Amino acid sequence: MALPSRGTSRIGVDIGGTFTDLVWVDEATGAVRVGKVLTTPKDPAQAVEQGVVALLQEAGSAPASVRTLIHGTTLATNALIERKGARTGLLTTAGFRDALEIGREGRYDMYDLFIDQPTPLVPRHLRLEVPERLLPDGSVLRALDEEGARAAIAALMAEGVEAIAISLLHAYRNPAHERTLAALVARMAPGLPVSCSSEVVPEIREFERTSTTVANVYVMPLMARYLDDLERKLADMGIPGRFYIMLSSGGIATPETAKRLPIRLVESGPAAGALAAAQAARQMSADRLLSFDMGGTTAKACIIDGGQPLVAREFEVARADRFKKGSGLPIRVPVIEMIEVGAGGGSIARVDRMGLLKVGPQSAGADPGPACYGLGGTEPTVTDADLLLGYLDPAFFLGGRMRLDVEAARRAVEERVARPMGLSLTEAAWGIHRVVNENMAAAARIHGVERGKDLRSYPLFGFGGAGPVHAWHVGRILKVPSVMIPFAAGAISAYGLLAAPLAFDFVRTAPQRLDRADWDQVNRLFAEMEAEGRQVLSRAGVAERDMSVRRSAEMRYLNQGHEVDAAVPGGMLGPESLAPLTATFEDAYRLLYSRTPMGVAIEALNWRLVMSGPAPRVSATEGVAGGPSAAGIEPEARNRRRAYFPESGGYVDTPVYDRYALRHGMLIDGPAIIEERESTTIVGPGAIVHVDERLTLVVRPL
Repeated sequence: MALPSRGTSRIGVDIGGTFTDLVWVDEATGAVRVGKVLTTPKDPAQAVEQGVVALLQEAGSAPASVRTLIHGTTLATNALIERKGARTGLLTTAGFRDALEIGREGRYDMYDLFIDQPTPLVPRHLRLEVPERLLPDGSVLRALDEEGARAAIAALMAEGVEAIAISLLHAYRNPAHERTLAALVARMAPGLPVSCSSEVVPEIREFERTSTTVANVYVMPLMARYLDDLERKLADMGIPGRFYIMLSSGGIATPETAKRLPIRLVESGPAAGALAAAQAARQMSADRLLSFDMGGTTAKACIIDGGQPLVAREFEVARADRFKKGSGLPIRVPVIEMIEVGAGGGSIARVDRMGLLKVGPQSAGADPGPACYGLGGTEPTVTDADLLLGYLDPAFFLGGRMRLDVEAARRAVEERVARPMGLSLTEAAWGIHRVVNENMAAAARIHGVERGKDLRSYPLFGFGGAGPVHAWHVGRILKVPSVMIPFAAGAISAYGLLAAPLAFDFVRTAPQRLDRADWDQVNRLFAEMEAEGRQVLSRAGVAERDMSVRRSAEMRYLNQGHEVDAAVPGGMLGPESLAPLTATFEDAYRLLYSRTPMGVAIEALNWRLVMSGPAPRVSATEGVAGGPSAAGIEPEARNRRRAYFPESGGYVDTPVYDRYALRHGMLIDGPAIIEERESTTIVGPGAIVHVDERLTLVVRPL
């Protein structure tokens, strides 16, 4: 990696399914530039290169001025969903070959006779056993038979595997056998990617640990090639600064770490948007927000509480049923918790066999894109419907850099939706718009219910290329108190990348009943994790004084099947720690279940530590939000156009406002359309818009 640059600018790059968003910030002057280019699915690095070059040219800045480039990507997620990873083999303990397929032995829908269970990434003939056995405390019951191990490795090589996962029973307590196996693979097949469960996810639960390790090595070759290619492109452009990757947990890591543990990047892109929403909540001193990110392919909802997004320790990818737990591949890594639905600007509308209108989850993406893009797409999409409803200006899409084809949109919606359903063109377009809004609201409501949250008390923070178009109507369905649209909403996820600290998390499994805990062992584990974290951050150039530590434990009442994450205080732990640990656990437990059982002992299963560097400060309105307050002033519309609002009886002559001409304190009555280069905000009748001091549009019902 390049040495730290003395430049003053930083770039955030977020690759989405349809568009790649970029933000350039000069920390010396406060200047900000935003860019948006079509994603290049066959070679995502190409769009990054094109976008960075165009952004620097627009800013009048030299590549040598770039001190840091931070990148978020969904490449790993797409590889898992589309099964486009490496041909992978698995080495596991004798007798546990089928654990990956047996899973939890549960059915995610017990009443569905034709249920499709998740198919393992490694087929059975590539899952081989090695003679060895560890006990739960890490002691050796049967030593590793190296001769048998060599035979298993040779058999996998003969099958042409491109990567090998190693997951042995209880290796989280004693990694010796896994390390020996990895060394044997390195000698017999030099350069072959290998992942050990004791490194990827060193914690209890065999199925989840094995599934995560397999997924990690499955995407490792793909991610390594991509990151190597991107690093070369950045070097060829003359960018000397450091290159970082966004993690699913909201921190950032070096490319070296990302290549070794690519599974930590699975929710990389969406995490950045949630971070941006959390930063906005803190800036506004808002205790809670509902982050709503709608791009070209998907929409994501995330609950922000206390200025922080919720974090989960496990999630699933490639679900057979999006809303049913257990229908996907379990991944045991920290991730910003959100719900995702296939509802974006490129989501395709269709009429199903029952004659019902369906929207998504299939997307036209960037290639060929919606019909109105004029790039070869013929399927009707949400963007086509929004264009026909008058919400989008065909001459001002992406600030006028991309002209939309209204006739192509009309033809697609007419032929594929309106005519088959016997509807007018307007009814069909509004139907598409309304169905996608209901889909997103339903997903957000499910997310809130699962976390015990009443979304009616959460303002909706809408962003993404399509988010501001739909946020008002989604908010009305959810009955939220207000809808907030930030400045530069179309690229706000890229700002989230620039606001992320360099951070990495560590975990150790050591079951302890708190009233009988071996505190010396716990202190030793925390010391090991902290030393490892400081080493990782030091290699990335973070000064010792700038490092911070956050500790937690996954605890439960004795013999429960699931844990609750609770904070662990700093310093040395001992018998006096029982009371504060009990209090933090009970607070977390009560928040989820509204009660705590009496007289039941508490046990901790996993001990976690997050090491992080300082969080950078960045504002989307830096250098823009100046000027005197315009309290109570209604801005002048730059033009008007007809837009569809059924509350007003149909198409209405609607004022269109320039987002860049708005100042703090201005008021706008709905219906209204507010345009900026990367997104358009739609405000319905019966609403009033207030522009706050950060130029956020705060929309409330009258």
